[in-house]
Amino acid sequence: MSKKYVYLFQEGKASMRDLLGGKGANLCEMTNIGLPVPPGFTITTEACNEYYTNGENVPEGTWEQVWPALAEIEASTGKLFGDKVNPLLVSVRSGAKFSMPGMMDTVLNLGLNDDTVEALAANTKNERFAWDCYRRFIQMFGDVVLEVEHYVFEHILEIAKEKQGVQYDSELSPESLKWMVSEYKKKIVRNTGNPFPMDPREQLKLAVVAVFRSWNIDRATFYRRINNIPHDIGTAVNVQSMVFGNMGTDSGTGVAFTRNPSTGESALYGEYLMNAQGEDVVAGIRTPNPIATLAKENSEIYQQFVDISKRLETHYRDMQDIEFTIERGKLYILQTRNGKRTASASIRVAVELFHEGVINKEEAVMRIEPDQLDHLLHRRMDTDATLQVLAKGLPASPGAASGRIVFSAEEAERLGNVGEKVILVRTETTPDDIRGILAAQGILTSRGGMTSHAAVVSRHMGKPAVCGCDALKIDYAKGLLAIDGVEYLQGTILSIDGSTGRVIKGEVSMVDPELSEGFKEFLDWADEISRLKVMANADSPTEALNARDFGAVGIGLTRTEHMFMDPERIPIVQEMILAQTLEEREEALTKLLPMQEEDFYGILKAMQGLPVTIRLLDPPLHEFLPHSEELVVEITKLRISKNDSEALFKKEILLSKVRALSELNPMLGHRGCRLGVSYPEITVMQARAIFQASARLIKEGFDIHPEVMIPLIMGKEEFLMMRELVDDTAKLVMQEQDVHIHYKVGTMIEVPRAALLADEIGSVADFFSFGTNDLTQMTMGLSRDDAQGKFLPVYLEKKLMKTDPFVVLDRAGVGKLIDMGVKLGRSTNPDLTLGICGEHGGEPNSVEFCHLVGLDYVSCSPFRVPIARLAAAQAAIKNQGK
Repeated sequence: MSKKYVYLFQEGKASMRDLLGGKGANLCEMTNIGLPVPPGFTITTEACNEYYTNGENVPEGTWEQVWPALAEIEASTGKLFGDKVNPLLVSVRSGAKFSMPGMMDTVLNLGLNDDTVEALAANTKNERFAWDCYRRFIQMFGDVVLEVEHYVFEHILEIAKEKQGVQYDSELSPESLKWMVSEYKKKIVRNTGNPFPMDPREQLKLAVVAVFRSWNIDRATFYRRINNIPHDIGTAVNVQSMVFGNMGTDSGTGVAFTRNPSTGESALYGEYLMNAQGEDVVAGIRTPNPIATLAKENSEIYQQFVDISKRLETHYRDMQDIEFTIERGKLYILQTRNGKRTASASIRVAVELFHEGVINKEEAVMRIEPDQLDHLLHRRMDTDATLQVLAKGLPASPGAASGRIVFSAEEAERLGNVGEKVILVRTETTPDDIRGILAAQGILTSRGGMTSHAAVVSRHMGKPAVCGCDALKIDYAKGLLAIDGVEYLQGTILSIDGSTGRVIKGEVSMVDPELSEGFKEFLDWADEISRLKVMANADSPTEALNARDFGAVGIGLTRTEHMFMDPERIPIVQEMILAQTLEEREEALTKLLPMQEEDFYGILKAMQGLPVTIRLLDPPLHEFLPHSEELVVEITKLRISKNDSEALFKKEILLSKVRALSELNPMLGHRGCRLGVSYPEITVMQARAIFQASARLIKEGFDIHPEVMIPLIMGKEEFLMMRELVDDTAKLVMQEQDVHIHYKVGTMIEVPRAALLADEIGSVADFFSFGTNDLTQMTMGLSRDDAQGKFLPVYLEKKLMKTDPFVVLDRAGVGKLIDMGVKLGRSTNPDLTLGICGEHGGEPNSVEFCHLVGLDYVSCSPFRVPIARLAAAQAAIKNQGK
């Protein structure tokens, strides 16, 4: 007996998401709780995966299960597939386990041909409706299944409207629609070499395969990659009896959320169109009406929908995104799913559902994706700024952005990748624009509503968006948009406010966001649940205060070399590097000492009561000197001019020093503690600056906890040598200042050998901080700066790696070294404090790994602290008992 690949809606349930996909599982669930769902069946994700395993062949036995399931739909509806008297039409839709809105393919009105269209017209007594369905079906099938470019059909549509002298699709006459169908079929023959298929069963087979095929199209693959959705889970295919929203003024279609997806307010929020099909609303082809106006247009249907919405939210215990159709006065529910929402709305919904007694704290904490919190930190327009408002559209996704306008996703991606800030301006966006949306600062469209593709995707990505701004007249050919007769060329700077819908001339000053009380309450719950502490990487008092505001419980990494990069200090640093004798070097260090002391004073003061880990100088010294190429140019110019022999002499000395310090592989060269071994006076100066700042603060009554971190050690011997310098300096300062400073000395584990010898090092260290950036480079033999820009994308594309190891911690290799280091270190020092301070400290998957191996803390950039706090709590919930 062959595997079961097909499930009728009454056979499935919500818990079967892995097998039936999110859409299919929810259709089954709604059917079984008695909601008005058009009958249908789901072809499983297993069938999709086996389709690819079998060399893109549908698994054996699938069609033998499809036809009996189709017969069940026929029995339920009283219609027959392909019948010339009472034909059944179906939709064919994708549906993966995780929602991927608009990324894969859909075909509506399947089953129409030259005979069934006439039957549909006779049965409905509406010739225009029947031929409108037929032209939509051929257009969608031609695009999705037969791969004829979308614009081919759009061009014919525009000609038809122009010939008849109408503005909207809904105004086209039956004659115009028949002409379009004929032209569509001619274009298909010209483009494919084959006639449009008239056999409904062949249509269904081809459409199912097209949906399977769409799992691996570029936009779907790209969407999965940026949203960390596995590539191997496949999509289900949902085949469902068609209901029609375009049968006249008593029919319609819409999308609604049970709560506001922008703000989280507990009020029905959505849009609908009468006499329309679903893609008209989602694609923004016509600007829809707010759902509230349906109460006036048809109060009975509106109340039914309100009741069903409340029932679905109660059943799923979360905000729902619902698609519906009204056919001749009867309401049908086509889909429900947990609604995508902005980060601020996610927080508000979770907090309010907790206070309503619907979910507990742990469930609330699990409701928000950690990376969503990054969206809360978007800036908004300064209320004191003078604004020249050019136009106003719909406030589709909150936040504000300024940038140069571009009119194509390709241009947005190209400029965004080189650091340009751009606003993507489109009539409406499509799923193919996903790369451009990701690269842009914000999205502006002339058509489409609050549930259009642009609005939904922008909210999900945390991008500000203004949609349905019909004052915009876009000319793609000329690369310009016009507003009230004034033209703005591509490259012109505009600003958008996604919270108000305003389009503003020029660049606007922005202010940092203010975090709501609900957000703070939510993160307090996360802290109650998590075991891992979250600290921050900060190199200045301002960054330290930001980190504290975001809930960091200390500084896990202060990089002292960033302080040396100050333009006022570079000459003194260079003087230190170029010193020929110890006396000359110490003279330069004496000048740097008070500057470093003030740096540490400010950071320690900002974090009073909390630990501050200060890493001693780490990079190679040549980084503080000019590039040799620049010096050669300057020297050549001085030699030619012969005007300044003294300057020429100094530049030549500097060049010789730069060349002497240059290394073939500086990342593995004279840096970190190796500088301290060669030049112990540098370590002593930095230690003195730390302890003198600490002594001042203690005398002023501050509670401070300095921790000194020795970078890049290979073994116990180096660490002991450096620790002795630090301890001796601490004793001297404490004697001089007559204070006691409680401090720790630890190390950064970033060399594989240090992880392997962690038991030896742990016996003499107070703490370890795993430097996962360098540890990844050295373990995997990868240069981050070279690999990420060159061959790593190829590895990801060819699936040799699942993720970029510099973004998501490599658990299999680097993680094994960390796990070993943790166990070895604690074997000789049970009180050893352990954490990480690389970029991985704010990445959710990596934070979970840190929880699993028993680290005490993670440290990340200040703006990622909320993300790490939530990720730490979710790790504790998901891995209870581990």
